[in-house]
Amino acid sequence: LGPCVLYGAYVFLPFDAPLLPTPSARLVYALRCAAFATVPIVLGMIVSAISRLCSSALEPFGELPREVEVHRAFVLQSCLLFLLYFLNVAVLASHLPQELLKLIPLLTGLFAISRLMYWLAYAMGRSFRVFGFSLSFLPLLGMLLWNLTTLLLLEPENLLA
Repeated sequence: LGPCVLYGAYVFLPFDAPLLPTPSARLVYALRCAAFATVPIVLGMIVSAISRLCSSALEPFGELPREVEVHRAFVLQSCLLFLLYFLNVAVLASHLPQELLKLIPLLTGLFAISRLMYWLAYAMGRSFRVFGFSLSFLPLLGMLLWNLTTLLLLEPENLLA
């Protein structure tokens, strides 16, 4: 489903990436796009804080109620996935051709939407969360494989440049 959504958005959404000739401009572009991927994490932190304040948990290091634990686990997992996502997007933006830079905001949108879907499914029950997780992890795995293939096989002379 992820590749179909990305391809459809790439073909049918009417926007293009700005002209980014230098690696530093591409990194700034990736940073600006990645800021939108933090929206689900910040929302999760806010909801986690509110649920902790409204819960009956008086001991800060004791056992947390399920409604608090769901949000806390979502924020922790999302922060770790965001770190992997951002590192891969930054590397991807550095070596993509100009006409494919439109993928960076599309991957960011897919990451943010999939994390929100994961959060909703995780709150409903643990068995439903695999769809949201796979929708955020599998594109990340694809980016990692593409980055490693590009860096090691297609451009080995520019590996450390």
